[in-house]
Amino acid sequence: MPELKKFQSQITFIYLPEMQPAVDFFEGILGLEMMDDQGWAKIYRTGADSYIGAVSGEKAFKHYQEESAVLITLCVNDVPGWYEYLKSKGVKILREMQDRPDNQVRCFFFEGPGGYSFEIQEFLNPEIARIFHK
Repeated sequence: MPELKKFQSQITFIYLPEMQPAVDFFEGILGLEMMDDQGWAKIYRTGADSYIGAVSGEKAFKHYQEESAVLITLCVNDVPGWYEYLKSKGVKILREMQDRPDNQVRCFFFEGPGGYSFEIQEFLNPEIARIFHK
């Protein structure tokens, strides 16, 4: 393999039946900043160098599927705060907040636009937390 430079950033694209619920969710509920609006695709910043893209339309590489095997995890330093906030906004909680001693995380799962599963997670191991909580 030739010597390659490191990746510069990361974007996860999710495919949706319609765009507006994603815009309402990512901007209105999660408060994400839109970085690029291509009309049928919109890219939002989730971290320093990580992004989520919402895609709807015939130009898309993939198309919406009713059941997705994708889980999008957002790392935070205040899982209980996010849990209460999302519940107050009427977001559907898929799995209640819990501490998981087996992998040293605190987390909960919720449903996002297009039926995608999202997780809010905090690493409780300080060495691992330094990697994912900046």
